[in-house]
Amino acid sequence: MPEILTPEAVDFVTDLNRTFAPRRDELIAARAARRVELAGGRKLDFLPETASIRDAQWQVAPAPPALTDRRVEITGPTERKMAINALNSGAKVWLADLEDANTPHWHNVVSGQENLYDAVRGTIVHTSPEGKHYALRSDVRPATIVMRPRGWHLDERHLPVDGRPAVGALVDFGLYFFHNVRELLARGSGPYFYLPKMESHLEARLWNDVFTYAQERLGIPHGTIRATVLIETVPAAFEMEEILYELRDHASGLNAGRWDYLFSLIKTFRDAGEEFVLPDRNSVTMTAPFMRAYTELLVRTCHKRGAFAMGGMAAFIPNRRDPEVTAAALEKVRADKSREAGDGFDGSWVAHPDLVPVCQAVFDEVLGKRPNQLDKLRPEVRVTADQLLDVKSTPGEATFAGVRSAVDVGVRYIQSWLSGNGAAAIHNLMEDAATAEISRSQLWQWVHNGTVLSDGQVVTAALVREVLADVRSELSGDHLDAACELFEQVALDDHFVDFLTLPAYDKID
Repeated sequence: MPEILTPEAVDFVTDLNRTFAPRRDELIAARAARRVELAGGRKLDFLPETASIRDAQWQVAPAPPALTDRRVEITGPTERKMAINALNSGAKVWLADLEDANTPHWHNVVSGQENLYDAVRGTIVHTSPEGKHYALRSDVRPATIVMRPRGWHLDERHLPVDGRPAVGALVDFGLYFFHNVRELLARGSGPYFYLPKMESHLEARLWNDVFTYAQERLGIPHGTIRATVLIETVPAAFEMEEILYELRDHASGLNAGRWDYLFSLIKTFRDAGEEFVLPDRNSVTMTAPFMRAYTELLVRTCHKRGAFAMGGMAAFIPNRRDPEVTAAALEKVRADKSREAGDGFDGSWVAHPDLVPVCQAVFDEVLGKRPNQLDKLRPEVRVTADQLLDVKSTPGEATFAGVRSAVDVGVRYIQSWLSGNGAAAIHNLMEDAATAEISRSQLWQWVHNGTVLSDGQVVTAALVREVLADVRSELSGDHLDAACELFEQVALDDHFVDFLTLPAYDKID
Protein backbone atom coordinates (compact mmCIF):
# COMPACT_ATOMS: atom_id res chain seq x y z
CA MET A 1 0.00 0.00 0.00
CA PRO A 2 1.27 3.52 -0.76
CA GLU A 3 2.05 5.75 2.19
CA ILE A 4 -0.56 8.50 2.29
CA LEU A 5 0.21 10.37 5.49
CA THR A 6 3.75 11.39 4.57
CA PRO A 7 5.21 14.43 6.38
CA GLU A 8 5.04 16.42 3.14
CA ALA A 9 1.40 15.53 2.49
CA VAL A 10 0.37 16.32 6.06
CA ASP A 11 2.23 19.65 5.87
CA PHE A 12 0.30 20.47 2.69
CA VAL A 13 -3.06 19.66 4.32
CA THR A 14 -2.06 21.60 7.44
CA ASP A 15 -1.18 24.64 5.34
CA LEU A 16 -4.54 24.47 3.54
CA ASN A 17 -6.33 24.38 6.88
CA ARG A 18 -4.41 27.24 8.41
CA THR A 19 -5.06 29.33 5.31
CA PHE A 20 -8.73 28.53 4.68
CA ALA A 21 -10.39 27.03 7.78
CA PRO A 22 -11.27 30.45 9.28
CA ARG A 23 -13.20 31.36 6.12
CA ARG A 24 -14.93 27.99 6.17
CA ASP A 25 -16.06 28.72 9.73
CA GLU A 26 -17.43 32.12 8.69
CA LEU A 27 -19.39 30.58 5.82
CA ILE A 28 -20.94 27.90 8.04
CA ALA A 29 -22.01 30.69 10.41
CA ALA A 30 -23.47 32.58 7.42
CA ARG A 31 -25.63 29.54 6.61
CA ALA A 32 -27.11 29.63 10.10
CA ALA A 33 -27.72 33.38 9.87
CA ARG A 34 -29.60 32.98 6.59
CA ARG A 35 -31.74 30.24 8.12
CA VAL A 36 -32.74 32.63 10.91
CA GLU A 37 -33.67 35.26 8.34
CA LEU A 38 -35.82 32.76 6.41
CA ALA A 39 -37.51 31.65 9.61
CA GLY A 40 -38.30 35.31 10.21
CA GLY A 41 -40.12 35.63 6.90
CA ARG A 42 -37.46 36.51 4.37
CA LYS A 43 -38.14 34.96 0.97
CA LEU A 44 -35.50 33.20 -1.08
CA ASP A 45 -34.92 34.94 -4.39
CA PHE A 46 -32.28 35.57 -7.00
CA LEU A 47 -29.69 37.95 -5.57
CA PRO A 48 -30.13 41.58 -6.69
CA GLU A 49 -26.50 42.36 -5.82
CA THR A 50 -25.21 39.84 -8.39
CA ALA A 51 -27.57 40.70 -11.25
CA SER A 52 -24.65 42.12 -13.22
CA ILE A 53 -23.00 38.68 -13.24
CA ARG A 54 -26.17 37.04 -14.54
CA ASP A 55 -26.52 39.72 -17.23
CA ALA A 56 -22.87 39.77 -18.38
CA GLN A 57 -21.32 37.75 -21.20
CA TRP A 58 -18.83 35.17 -19.89
CA GLN A 59 -18.04 31.46 -20.22
CA VAL A 60 -16.36 28.88 -18.04
CA ALA A 61 -13.03 27.46 -19.18
CA PRO A 62 -13.27 24.92 -22.02
CA ALA A 63 -13.36 21.31 -20.86
CA PRO A 64 -10.17 19.24 -21.00
CA PRO A 65 -10.30 16.23 -23.37
CA ALA A 66 -10.89 13.74 -20.54
CA LEU A 67 -14.12 15.54 -19.59
CA THR A 68 -15.70 16.44 -22.92
CA ASP A 69 -17.85 13.28 -23.04
CA ARG A 70 -19.65 12.51 -19.78
CA ARG A 71 -22.76 10.74 -21.06
CA VAL A 72 -22.64 8.05 -18.35
CA GLU A 73 -21.15 8.52 -14.88
CA ILE A 74 -21.08 5.77 -12.27
CA THR A 75 -21.00 6.72 -8.60
CA GLY A 76 -19.64 4.76 -5.70
CA PRO A 77 -17.35 4.65 -2.70
CA THR A 78 -13.59 4.23 -2.91
CA GLU A 79 -13.72 0.71 -1.45
CA ARG A 80 -11.24 -1.34 -3.47
CA LYS A 81 -13.47 -3.91 -5.20
CA MET A 82 -16.18 -1.34 -5.99
CA ALA A 83 -13.53 1.04 -7.36
CA ILE A 84 -12.29 -1.61 -9.79
CA ASN A 85 -15.83 -2.49 -10.88
CA ALA A 86 -16.59 1.19 -11.47
CA LEU A 87 -13.42 1.75 -13.50
CA ASN A 88 -14.23 -1.35 -15.58
CA SER A 89 -17.93 -0.51 -16.02
CA GLY A 90 -17.70 1.24 -19.39
CA ALA A 91 -18.91 4.52 -17.86
CA LYS A 92 -17.13 7.66 -19.02
CA VAL A 93 -16.63 8.93 -15.44
CA TRP A 94 -16.36 7.37 -12.01
CA LEU A 95 -17.51 9.64 -9.20
CA ALA A 96 -15.13 8.39 -6.52
CA ASP A 97 -17.11 9.22 -3.43
CA LEU A 98 -15.44 10.22 -0.16
CA GLU A 99 -18.65 11.97 0.91
CA ASP A 100 -22.22 10.62 1.14
CA ALA A 101 -21.32 7.04 0.12
CA ASN A 102 -18.46 6.83 2.60
CA THR A 103 -18.50 6.46 6.37
CA PRO A 104 -15.59 8.66 7.48
CA HIS A 105 -13.99 6.08 9.75
CA TRP A 106 -10.33 7.04 9.73
CA HIS A 107 -9.56 3.67 8.11
CA ASN A 108 -11.99 4.46 5.29
CA VAL A 109 -10.53 7.95 4.80
CA VAL A 110 -6.94 6.69 4.49
CA SER A 111 -7.67 3.47 2.60
CA GLY A 112 -9.85 5.42 0.18
CA GLN A 113 -6.86 7.62 -0.62
CA GLU A 114 -4.67 4.52 -1.02
CA ASN A 115 -7.16 3.00 -3.45
CA LEU A 116 -7.36 6.24 -5.43
CA TYR A 117 -3.55 6.40 -5.57
CA ASP A 118 -3.44 2.93 -7.16
CA ALA A 119 -6.46 3.63 -9.39
CA VAL A 120 -4.82 6.75 -10.83
CA ARG A 121 -1.73 4.68 -11.70
CA GLY A 122 -3.70 1.76 -13.13
CA THR A 123 -2.23 -0.68 -10.59
CA ILE A 124 -5.30 -1.28 -8.45
CA VAL A 125 -6.02 -4.99 -7.81
CA HIS A 126 -8.01 -6.90 -5.21
CA THR A 127 -8.48 -10.50 -4.14
CA SER A 128 -11.62 -11.27 -2.15
CA PRO A 129 -11.66 -13.53 0.92
CA GLU A 130 -13.21 -16.17 -1.36
CA GLY A 131 -10.21 -15.93 -3.68
CA LYS A 132 -11.83 -13.97 -6.53
CA HIS A 133 -9.36 -11.67 -8.27
CA TYR A 134 -10.25 -8.17 -9.47
CA ALA A 135 -8.09 -6.04 -11.78
CA LEU A 136 -8.49 -3.40 -14.48
CA ARG A 137 -9.58 -4.78 -17.82
CA SER A 138 -7.40 -4.21 -20.85
CA ASP A 139 -10.36 -4.12 -23.26
CA VAL A 140 -12.22 -1.25 -21.54
CA ARG A 141 -11.13 2.36 -21.21
CA PRO A 142 -11.09 3.06 -17.46
CA ALA A 143 -13.57 5.67 -16.35
CA THR A 144 -12.13 9.13 -15.71
CA ILE A 145 -11.87 9.70 -11.97
CA VAL A 146 -13.80 12.63 -10.52
CA MET A 147 -13.40 12.64 -6.73
CA ARG A 148 -16.05 13.97 -4.34
CA PRO A 149 -14.62 15.28 -1.05
CA ARG A 150 -16.68 15.88 2.05
CA GLY A 151 -18.86 18.98 2.31
CA TRP A 152 -17.73 22.13 4.09
CA HIS A 153 -19.69 21.24 7.24
CA LEU A 154 -17.73 18.11 8.20
CA ASP A 155 -14.56 18.03 10.29
CA GLU A 156 -11.76 15.46 10.50
CA ARG A 157 -10.64 14.97 14.08
CA HIS A 158 -7.83 12.53 13.23
CA LEU A 159 -5.72 15.28 11.66
CA PRO A 160 -5.91 18.14 14.15
CA VAL A 161 -4.41 21.48 13.17
CA ASP A 162 -3.36 23.79 15.99
CA GLY A 163 -5.50 21.88 18.45
CA ARG A 164 -8.67 21.83 16.33
CA PRO A 165 -10.08 19.20 13.97
CA ALA A 166 -9.14 19.76 10.34
CA VAL A 167 -11.76 20.58 7.71
CA GLY A 168 -12.77 17.25 6.16
CA ALA A 169 -13.07 18.74 2.67
CA LEU A 170 -9.52 20.09 2.82
CA VAL A 171 -8.17 16.75 4.06
CA ASP A 172 -9.85 14.82 1.22
CA PHE A 173 -8.92 17.35 -1.46
CA GLY A 174 -5.41 17.99 -0.15
CA LEU A 175 -4.29 14.37 0.11
CA TYR A 176 -5.69 13.45 -3.31
CA PHE A 177 -4.29 16.52 -5.07
CA PHE A 178 -0.87 16.29 -3.42
CA HIS A 179 -0.30 12.63 -4.25
CA ASN A 180 -1.88 12.39 -7.70
CA VAL A 181 -1.88 15.66 -9.64
CA ARG A 182 1.35 15.06 -11.54
CA GLU A 183 0.55 11.42 -12.27
CA LEU A 184 -2.91 12.38 -13.54
CA LEU A 185 -1.47 15.00 -15.87
CA ALA A 186 1.17 12.59 -17.17
CA ARG A 187 -1.64 10.19 -18.08
CA GLY A 188 -3.69 12.75 -20.01
CA SER A 189 -6.19 13.36 -17.26
CA GLY A 190 -6.23 15.80 -14.35
CA PRO A 191 -7.40 16.55 -10.83
CA TYR A 192 -11.17 16.61 -11.23
CA PHE A 193 -13.68 17.06 -8.40
CA TYR A 194 -17.38 17.00 -7.55
CA LEU A 195 -18.19 19.63 -4.91
CA PRO A 196 -21.13 18.82 -2.60
CA LYS A 197 -23.52 20.62 -0.27
CA MET A 198 -22.68 24.22 -1.15
CA GLU A 199 -25.28 26.85 -0.31
CA SER A 200 -23.86 30.02 -1.87
CA HIS A 201 -21.48 31.46 -4.43
CA LEU A 202 -19.27 32.60 -1.55
CA GLU A 203 -18.69 28.95 -0.71
CA ALA A 204 -17.76 28.39 -4.37
CA ARG A 205 -15.37 31.34 -4.12
CA LEU A 206 -13.66 29.63 -1.21
CA TRP A 207 -13.20 26.46 -3.23
CA ASN A 208 -11.81 28.49 -6.12
CA ASP A 209 -9.30 30.16 -3.82
CA VAL A 210 -8.30 26.74 -2.44
CA PHE A 211 -7.73 25.50 -5.99
CA THR A 212 -5.68 28.55 -6.94
CA TYR A 213 -3.57 28.31 -3.81
CA ALA A 214 -2.98 24.55 -4.15
CA GLN A 215 -1.93 24.87 -7.78
CA GLU A 216 0.49 27.71 -6.98
CA ARG A 217 1.92 25.85 -3.99
CA LEU A 218 2.78 22.76 -6.09
CA GLY A 219 3.73 24.63 -9.27
CA ILE A 220 0.74 23.38 -11.26
CA PRO A 221 -0.67 25.67 -14.01
CA HIS A 222 -3.69 27.73 -13.01
CA GLY A 223 -6.92 26.17 -14.25
CA THR A 224 -5.64 22.58 -14.22
CA ILE A 225 -8.24 21.60 -11.63
CA ARG A 226 -11.81 21.13 -12.85
CA ALA A 227 -14.84 21.04 -10.57
CA THR A 228 -18.46 20.05 -11.08
CA VAL A 229 -20.82 21.44 -8.44
CA LEU A 230 -23.77 19.51 -7.09
CA ILE A 231 -26.74 21.87 -6.91
CA GLU A 232 -28.31 19.90 -4.08
CA THR A 233 -29.42 22.72 -1.79
CA VAL A 234 -32.29 25.11 -2.45
CA PRO A 235 -30.25 28.27 -1.71
CA ALA A 236 -27.67 27.18 -4.30
CA ALA A 237 -30.41 26.80 -6.93
CA PHE A 238 -30.86 30.58 -6.75
CA GLU A 239 -27.12 31.15 -7.29
CA MET A 240 -26.21 28.73 -10.10
CA GLU A 241 -24.74 31.36 -12.40
CA GLU A 242 -22.83 33.02 -9.58
CA ILE A 243 -21.39 29.65 -8.51
CA LEU A 244 -20.17 28.96 -12.04
CA TYR A 245 -18.79 32.50 -12.25
CA GLU A 246 -16.75 32.16 -9.06
CA LEU A 247 -15.28 28.88 -10.34
CA ARG A 248 -15.13 29.91 -14.01
CA ASP A 249 -11.41 29.10 -14.47
CA HIS A 250 -11.96 25.71 -12.84
CA ALA A 251 -15.64 24.94 -13.53
CA SER A 252 -16.77 21.90 -15.47
CA GLY A 253 -20.51 21.84 -14.81
CA LEU A 254 -23.42 21.47 -12.42
CA ASN A 255 -25.33 18.38 -11.32
CA ALA A 256 -29.03 18.06 -10.47
CA GLY A 257 -29.78 15.64 -7.66
CA ARG A 258 -32.96 14.60 -5.91
CA TRP A 259 -32.84 13.39 -2.31
CA ASP A 260 -30.38 15.99 -1.04
CA TYR A 261 -32.34 18.72 -2.81
CA LEU A 262 -35.59 17.60 -1.16
CA PHE A 263 -33.82 17.32 2.18
CA SER A 264 -32.52 20.87 1.75
CA LEU A 265 -36.00 22.11 0.89
CA ILE A 266 -37.44 20.67 4.11
CA LYS A 267 -34.50 21.90 6.18
CA THR A 268 -34.62 25.41 4.73
CA PHE A 269 -38.40 25.83 5.09
CA ARG A 270 -39.03 23.50 8.02
CA ASP A 271 -41.02 26.11 9.94
CA ALA A 272 -42.70 27.75 6.95
CA GLY A 273 -45.97 25.88 7.32
CA GLU A 274 -48.04 23.47 5.24
CA GLU A 275 -47.16 25.22 1.98
CA PHE A 276 -43.78 23.42 2.07
CA VAL A 277 -44.93 20.01 3.34
CA LEU A 278 -44.04 17.24 0.91
CA PRO A 279 -45.95 14.01 0.23
CA ASP A 280 -44.26 10.57 0.43
CA ARG A 281 -40.71 10.86 -0.84
CA ASN A 282 -41.16 8.23 -3.55
CA SER A 283 -44.05 10.21 -5.05
CA VAL A 284 -41.91 13.36 -5.45
CA THR A 285 -40.40 12.71 -8.86
CA MET A 286 -38.26 14.93 -11.06
CA THR A 287 -41.45 15.86 -12.94
CA ALA A 288 -42.99 17.64 -9.93
CA PRO A 289 -43.39 21.32 -10.95
CA PHE A 290 -40.76 22.71 -8.57
CA MET A 291 -38.27 19.96 -9.49
CA ARG A 292 -38.94 20.54 -13.18
CA ALA A 293 -38.21 24.25 -12.73
CA TYR A 294 -34.95 23.41 -10.97
CA THR A 295 -33.68 21.01 -13.63
CA GLU A 296 -34.75 23.20 -16.55
CA LEU A 297 -32.98 26.18 -15.00
CA LEU A 298 -29.86 24.11 -14.43
CA VAL A 299 -29.59 23.01 -18.07
CA ARG A 300 -30.20 26.52 -19.36
CA THR A 301 -27.68 28.03 -16.94
CA CYS A 302 -24.96 25.49 -17.71
CA HIS A 303 -25.21 25.69 -21.48
CA LYS A 304 -25.47 29.47 -21.47
CA ARG A 305 -22.06 29.46 -19.75
CA GLY A 306 -20.42 26.56 -21.62
CA ALA A 307 -20.64 24.16 -18.68
CA PHE A 308 -21.95 20.60 -18.58
CA ALA A 309 -25.37 19.79 -17.14
CA MET A 310 -25.32 16.42 -15.39
CA GLY A 311 -28.45 14.49 -14.54
CA GLY A 312 -29.44 12.66 -11.38
CA MET A 313 -28.96 9.21 -9.94
CA ALA A 314 -30.47 5.95 -11.12
CA ALA A 315 -30.08 4.05 -7.85
CA PHE A 316 -31.76 0.77 -8.83
CA ILE A 317 -29.75 -2.42 -8.31
CA PRO A 318 -30.73 -5.08 -10.87
CA ASN A 319 -31.85 -8.37 -9.28
CA ARG A 320 -31.05 -11.29 -11.52
CA ARG A 321 -33.25 -13.54 -9.39
CA ASP A 322 -36.30 -11.38 -10.06
CA PRO A 323 -36.38 -10.55 -13.78
CA GLU A 324 -39.89 -9.09 -13.64
CA VAL A 325 -39.00 -6.48 -11.00
CA THR A 326 -35.75 -5.74 -12.81
CA ALA A 327 -37.47 -5.24 -16.18
CA ALA A 328 -40.00 -2.81 -14.69
CA ALA A 329 -37.29 -0.86 -12.89
CA LEU A 330 -35.08 -0.66 -15.99
CA GLU A 331 -38.01 0.75 -17.92
CA LYS A 332 -38.34 3.51 -15.30
CA VAL A 333 -34.60 4.19 -15.50
CA ARG A 334 -34.82 4.38 -19.28
CA ALA A 335 -37.74 6.82 -19.11
CA ASP A 336 -35.93 8.99 -16.56
CA LYS A 337 -32.74 9.14 -18.62
CA SER A 338 -34.73 9.82 -21.79
CA ARG A 339 -36.32 12.84 -20.12
CA GLU A 340 -32.89 14.13 -19.09
CA ALA A 341 -31.33 13.59 -22.51
CA GLY A 342 -34.30 15.26 -24.17
CA ASP A 343 -34.06 18.23 -21.82
CA GLY A 344 -30.45 18.84 -22.82
CA PHE A 345 -28.45 17.16 -20.08
CA ASP A 346 -24.99 16.08 -21.22
CA GLY A 347 -24.95 12.91 -19.17
CA SER A 348 -26.36 11.24 -16.09
CA TRP A 349 -25.54 9.08 -13.08
CA VAL A 350 -26.02 5.40 -12.36
CA ALA A 351 -25.19 3.46 -9.20
CA HIS A 352 -24.61 0.00 -10.66
CA PRO A 353 -22.52 -1.28 -13.60
CA ASP A 354 -25.53 -3.08 -15.09
CA LEU A 355 -27.23 0.31 -15.62
CA VAL A 356 -24.36 1.76 -17.66
CA PRO A 357 -25.57 0.24 -20.98
CA VAL A 358 -29.13 1.47 -20.34
CA CYS A 359 -28.04 5.05 -19.71
CA GLN A 360 -25.49 4.97 -22.53
CA ALA A 361 -28.04 3.75 -25.07
CA VAL A 362 -30.40 6.60 -24.21
CA PHE A 363 -27.73 9.29 -24.53
CA ASP A 364 -26.21 7.67 -27.64
CA GLU A 365 -29.60 7.98 -29.30
CA VAL A 366 -29.71 11.73 -28.62
CA LEU A 367 -26.03 12.61 -28.97
CA GLY A 368 -25.00 10.33 -31.82
CA LYS A 369 -21.30 10.99 -32.45
CA ARG A 370 -21.35 14.31 -30.55
CA PRO A 371 -19.64 14.19 -27.14
CA ASN A 372 -22.22 16.44 -25.47
CA GLN A 373 -25.05 18.86 -26.25
CA LEU A 374 -23.62 22.15 -25.03
CA ASP A 375 -25.15 23.69 -28.14
CA LYS A 376 -28.69 23.05 -26.80
CA LEU A 377 -29.07 26.45 -25.14
CA ARG A 378 -32.73 26.29 -24.06
CA PRO A 379 -33.37 30.06 -24.48
CA GLU A 380 -37.11 29.46 -24.09
CA VAL A 381 -36.67 28.50 -20.42
CA ARG A 382 -37.67 31.22 -17.99
CA VAL A 383 -37.80 30.17 -14.36
CA THR A 384 -39.03 32.40 -11.54
CA ALA A 385 -38.40 32.22 -7.82
CA ASP A 386 -42.06 31.29 -7.31
CA GLN A 387 -41.70 28.32 -9.65
CA LEU A 388 -38.63 27.05 -7.79
CA LEU A 389 -40.60 27.22 -4.54
CA ASP A 390 -43.95 25.92 -5.79
CA VAL A 391 -44.01 22.92 -3.47
CA LYS A 392 -47.77 23.00 -2.93
CA SER A 393 -48.41 21.90 -6.53
CA THR A 394 -46.59 18.61 -5.98
CA PRO A 395 -48.91 15.66 -6.62
CA GLY A 396 -49.14 12.84 -4.10
CA GLU A 397 -50.08 12.38 -0.47
CA ALA A 398 -48.58 11.39 2.84
CA THR A 399 -49.33 7.76 3.71
CA PHE A 400 -48.71 5.35 6.56
CA ALA A 401 -46.64 3.27 4.15
CA GLY A 402 -44.52 6.38 3.63
CA VAL A 403 -43.99 6.73 7.38
CA ARG A 404 -42.96 3.12 7.72
CA SER A 405 -40.67 3.27 4.71
CA ALA A 406 -38.95 6.38 6.05
CA VAL A 407 -38.28 4.72 9.40
CA ASP A 408 -37.24 1.39 7.88
CA VAL A 409 -34.87 2.76 5.27
CA GLY A 410 -33.50 5.44 7.57
CA VAL A 411 -32.63 2.99 10.36
CA ARG A 412 -31.19 0.43 7.95
CA TYR A 413 -28.98 3.04 6.35
CA ILE A 414 -27.70 4.50 9.64
CA GLN A 415 -26.93 0.98 10.88
CA SER A 416 -24.92 0.36 7.73
CA TRP A 417 -23.17 3.75 8.05
CA LEU A 418 -22.16 3.12 11.65
CA SER A 419 -20.80 -0.27 10.56
CA GLY A 420 -18.49 1.49 8.12
CA ASN A 421 -20.46 1.06 4.90
CA GLY A 422 -21.77 4.36 3.52
CA ALA A 423 -23.16 2.84 0.30
CA ALA A 424 -25.90 0.44 1.34
CA ALA A 425 -28.06 -1.82 -0.83
CA ILE A 426 -31.57 -1.52 0.64
CA HIS A 427 -34.66 -2.97 -1.07
CA ASN A 428 -32.99 -3.10 -4.51
CA LEU A 429 -31.71 0.48 -4.28
CA MET A 430 -28.21 1.79 -3.63
CA GLU A 431 -28.65 4.28 -0.83
CA ASP A 432 -26.28 6.89 0.61
CA ALA A 433 -26.51 9.48 3.38
CA ALA A 434 -29.03 11.57 1.44
CA THR A 435 -31.50 8.69 1.83
CA ALA A 436 -31.44 8.86 5.61
CA GLU A 437 -31.56 12.66 5.52
CA ILE A 438 -34.76 12.83 3.47
CA SER A 439 -36.29 10.02 5.57
CA ARG A 440 -35.72 11.67 8.94
CA SER A 441 -36.38 15.24 7.77
CA GLN A 442 -39.68 14.25 6.18
CA LEU A 443 -40.86 12.67 9.43
CA TRP A 444 -39.74 15.77 11.37
CA GLN A 445 -41.73 17.94 8.96
CA TRP A 446 -44.85 15.80 9.19
CA VAL A 447 -44.74 15.65 12.99
CA HIS A 448 -44.24 19.40 13.37
CA ASN A 449 -47.04 20.20 10.92
CA GLY A 450 -49.51 17.64 12.28
CA THR A 451 -49.75 16.12 8.82
CA VAL A 452 -52.82 13.96 8.24
CA LEU A 453 -52.12 10.71 6.41
CA SER A 454 -54.30 9.30 3.64
CA ASP A 455 -55.92 6.92 6.15
CA GLY A 456 -56.84 9.78 8.52
CA GLN A 457 -54.08 9.23 11.08
CA VAL A 458 -52.16 12.27 12.29
CA VAL A 459 -48.38 11.96 12.25
CA THR A 460 -47.20 12.38 15.83
CA ALA A 461 -43.98 11.61 17.67
CA ALA A 462 -45.83 8.75 19.36
CA LEU A 463 -46.79 7.24 15.99
CA VAL A 464 -43.21 7.47 14.71
CA ARG A 465 -41.90 5.83 17.91
CA GLU A 466 -44.48 3.06 17.55
CA VAL A 467 -43.35 2.39 13.98
CA LEU A 468 -39.70 2.60 15.06
CA ALA A 469 -40.26 -0.07 17.70
CA ASP A 470 -41.97 -2.29 15.12
CA VAL A 471 -39.13 -1.85 12.61
CA ARG A 472 -36.56 -2.44 15.37
CA SER A 473 -38.16 -5.82 16.16
CA GLU A 474 -37.64 -6.99 12.59
CA LEU A 475 -33.96 -6.04 12.29
CA SER A 476 -30.75 -7.40 13.77
CA GLY A 477 -27.01 -6.90 13.56
CA ASP A 478 -24.33 -4.61 14.88
CA HIS A 479 -25.09 -1.01 15.84
CA LEU A 480 -28.86 -1.51 15.67
CA ASP A 481 -29.56 0.10 19.04
CA ALA A 482 -27.32 3.07 18.21
CA ALA A 483 -28.97 3.44 14.79
CA CYS A 484 -32.48 3.49 16.28
CA GLU A 485 -31.45 5.94 18.97
CA LEU A 486 -29.80 8.27 16.46
CA PHE A 487 -32.71 8.07 14.02
CA GLU A 488 -35.21 8.91 16.76
CA GLN A 489 -33.05 11.86 17.83
CA VAL A 490 -32.66 13.43 14.38
CA ALA A 491 -36.28 12.74 13.36
CA LEU A 492 -38.07 13.84 16.52
CA ASP A 493 -35.97 16.26 18.58
CA ASP A 494 -37.35 19.79 18.52
CA HIS A 495 -33.89 21.02 17.54
CA PHE A 496 -33.36 20.11 13.88
CA VAL A 497 -29.72 19.09 13.50
CA ASP A 498 -28.34 20.35 10.18
CA PHE A 499 -26.85 17.00 9.14
CA LEU A 500 -27.37 13.64 10.83
CA THR A 501 -23.74 12.78 10.02
CA LEU A 502 -22.65 15.37 12.60
CA PRO A 503 -23.96 13.46 15.66
CA ALA A 504 -23.25 10.17 13.85
CA TYR A 505 -19.58 11.10 13.50
CA ASP A 506 -19.28 11.15 17.30
CA LYS A 507 -20.26 7.47 17.37
CA ILE A 508 -17.47 6.13 15.11
CA ASP A 509 -13.71 5.69 15.42
